[in-house]
Amino acid sequence: MEVFWEHGYEGSSVSELTAAMGINAPSLYAAFSCKENLFHEAVALYEEQEGVSLPDLASAREAVAGLLRNGAIAYTEAGKPHGCLIVLGATTYTPKTEGIRDHLAERRRASSAGLRERLDRATAEGELSPEVDTGVLAGYVTTVLTGMSTQARDGASREELLAIADAAMAAWDRLAGDPAGWAGRSEPTASR
Repeated sequence: MEVFWEHGYEGSSVSELTAAMGINAPSLYAAFSCKENLFHEAVALYEEQEGVSLPDLASAREAVAGLLRNGAIAYTEAGKPHGCLIVLGATTYTPKTEGIRDHLAERRRASSAGLRERLDRATAEGELSPEVDTGVLAGYVTTVLTGMSTQARDGASREELLAIADAAMAAWDRLAGDPAGWAGRSEPTASR
């Protein structure tokens, strides 16, 4: 997992993978049949052990803030590759590795869809304005996380990423609407 996380799919050689696993190439192929299957297993392990997920908190705002802050922390964990395997594992690909690219894209889409479901629930519960486009808001948060992952790989510190998370949350009221202003509002007021 860490070899793929550090070097990506294309950048990870079978010899590096077998050395990290303490096995020889025939054992790798006997267990996984090919490098791509091993990568799929590594991604599943990453999601289980290292991936950043949406915390189950009372409000959508708290959950998104937690997601962004947890990302900043996870992406800069000491002793581990920086950034996110799901984001950085196949930034380049060849026709031969389109399946890897597609697999990671699907994982990212699933994560964004889960975030959108949480935002849809917040809308149904009255926490978010009915006018909020939850798809756009989920896309915004996902884009911030993706950028934070890239920044971490480029050497950004935890403090820098936490500041980015805070900046993203400063935009929350503008993007998510102000629930205090919805009560009793039937029509927009005209400006003079």
